[in-house]
Amino acid sequence: MRIPLLLPAVLALAALTVRAEKVAEIASPGNVLKVELHIDEGRASYRVLRFGEEIIAPSRLGFLLRDAEKLERNLALREATRGSHEETWEQPWGERRFVRDHHNALRATLEETIHLKRHFELEFRVFDDGLGFRYHLPKQANLDLVTIDDELTEIAIAPESTAWWIPAGEWNRYEYLYQKTPLREVGQAHTPISLRTADGLHLALHEAALVDYSGMWLRRVKGQRFRAQLSPASEGWKVQRQAPFHTPWRTIQIADSAPALYRSADLILNLNEPNKLGDIGWFTPHKYAGVWWEMHLDTASWARGPKHGANNANVRRHIDFAADNGFRGVLVEGWNPGWDGNWFGNGNDFDFTRWVDDFDLPALAAYAKQRGVRLIGHHETGGAVSHYEKQLEAALDLYAKHGVDAIKTGYVADAGQIERNDGDGVIRREWHDGQWMVRHHLRVVTEAAKRRIAINAHEPVKDTGLRRTYPNWVAREGARGMEYAAWGNPTNPPEHEANLVFTRMLSGPMDFTPGILSLAGRGQAVQTTLAKQLALYVVIYSPIQMVPDLPEHYAERGKAFQFIRDVPADWAETRVLNGEIGDYVTFARKDRRSEDWYLGSLTDEHGRVLEIALDFLDPARSYTAQIYRDGQFAHWREAPFDFVVEQREVKAGERMTLRLAAGGGTAIRFKAERP
Repeated sequence: MRIPLLLPAVLALAALTVRAEKVAEIASPGNVLKVELHIDEGRASYRVLRFGEEIIAPSRLGFLLRDAEKLERNLALREATRGSHEETWEQPWGERRFVRDHHNALRATLEETIHLKRHFELEFRVFDDGLGFRYHLPKQANLDLVTIDDELTEIAIAPESTAWWIPAGEWNRYEYLYQKTPLREVGQAHTPISLRTADGLHLALHEAALVDYSGMWLRRVKGQRFRAQLSPASEGWKVQRQAPFHTPWRTIQIADSAPALYRSADLILNLNEPNKLGDIGWFTPHKYAGVWWEMHLDTASWARGPKHGANNANVRRHIDFAADNGFRGVLVEGWNPGWDGNWFGNGNDFDFTRWVDDFDLPALAAYAKQRGVRLIGHHETGGAVSHYEKQLEAALDLYAKHGVDAIKTGYVADAGQIERNDGDGVIRREWHDGQWMVRHHLRVVTEAAKRRIAINAHEPVKDTGLRRTYPNWVAREGARGMEYAAWGNPTNPPEHEANLVFTRMLSGPMDFTPGILSLAGRGQAVQTTLAKQLALYVVIYSPIQMVPDLPEHYAERGKAFQFIRDVPADWAETRVLNGEIGDYVTFARKDRRSEDWYLGSLTDEHGRVLEIALDFLDPARSYTAQIYRDGQFAHWREAPFDFVVEQREVKAGERMTLRLAAGGGTAIRFKAERP
């Protein structure tokens, strides 16, 4: 017998039969999802199944550390504990008043079996529509000051999938148009990244509770396997923390449809800690006007001179416009020194404690108060963040003194070009979503909260649900907003908002600034119909919604403007009635301060006929449907102003047909009558 010739085949067969050991598992409350924890030759991985089918293939876990052995090999399960949690908690403001948190939990301690004997914990929380997991690193002899070069966390998508994504690690932060490609063609992506499998299952990958840590990008390593890629720090490593600490949650939403995917984003909030600020009643969700769109049209300027927008007369004009139409706030950009010259990425000339000669802050704040309006502050840093931090407390005190209780912050600089100056003579450059900037944003939010001021960050770090813990962090940008419709190069296409709903909006509120009723940018048209601009107030959620167009343009479109005057910015309930990523969506939202419901429906470049059931209405009431819709010949390019306003009586259980023109939409107020 020539047994030696058979030995390689026998060994190969033996290798194929070796399987990773399942050391722990946890199922969701309704037994929809199951998470398995495996140890394979000393390496830990997790796997996710939905109704028994593999959704996340075995995916590695661990860390690559600086000046230490990586924390990944020679691991064994030391202990595993399980629990469950169910509660319903109330939001002070939001898309719905009450949020249900129902999950099962697994906490597993993994320990090295040789060498350093280090250990860490993995915590999983599993909902019926998704899961989150994070690492806990306890303080121990061989893990004290922990320097992380990268996580080795993987997410391996099992079913063949299509992805909607924007690139990470590029110059324009999060402000890219969403690409739709096979998942296998994604390079390095920001989160949330949304997926649809071949059989119609929807997933979204993101993170929750990003505190004192670097933001996570996702880098494809092979096929549909992705690895966490942490945003860099100027020192070369990604994160440095003193143990004990825990990482942000890595989140995976899994749902049957695009509307269900949107609703599953509640798990992002549920993975954050409860409100740390106490009573937040001093923040009022509202709409605001402002000295802003005219700068993007280039009819006014931030800089001083004959075109300076933030002059006393112009600001008073906007205050009067806001007061006359029931808008609480007026944003003013260009009010302080530093805007003259080239401030992009070069904000060391900004002074946040003084105002320019033709803008009288005390007088204008007093005039606004007299008219029942508040000024909204603006702190644009031009990326000079250390310079801003030196003035932060004095700047916030100035605003608090004059009744300014909301601030739009800005960090206009190319990604990787945030200026950090520690006072040691070295200028360092940071990323917008690196650990240093994550710390900075939370410092701004907590200092503002001490003075009862709300923060709306532009060019921000992405939203990860921290508005639950710090509910004065009310909105942010973090995507291509309406200003791109003014600039072009390229402009926002008709599909843009239908993409945002099921990607960027899964993370939280966006200050998108809808409502350009003139439909005119800087030498080009906005690529929507008039009706779609109204629908955006219901579809794109923010507790502070801007009314950005010029007052004279609203006067010219009085019938359409009425919907903007009526629509609230705070909701008791939200329903996603239909939708597909990048194609169309319909929302119904109930006003928190009345029995009225509002509907917003929009489409991409294709016209659609959608039928909806009015099951969300109260069957004990009748309603007057005030309908703002596309006209018969409406089209975003050929006839954007073809527009109809009509009304009729409706009741719960009835059905309505929505006819959406190409690039169009429908907005409806369901005004409740007495029961």
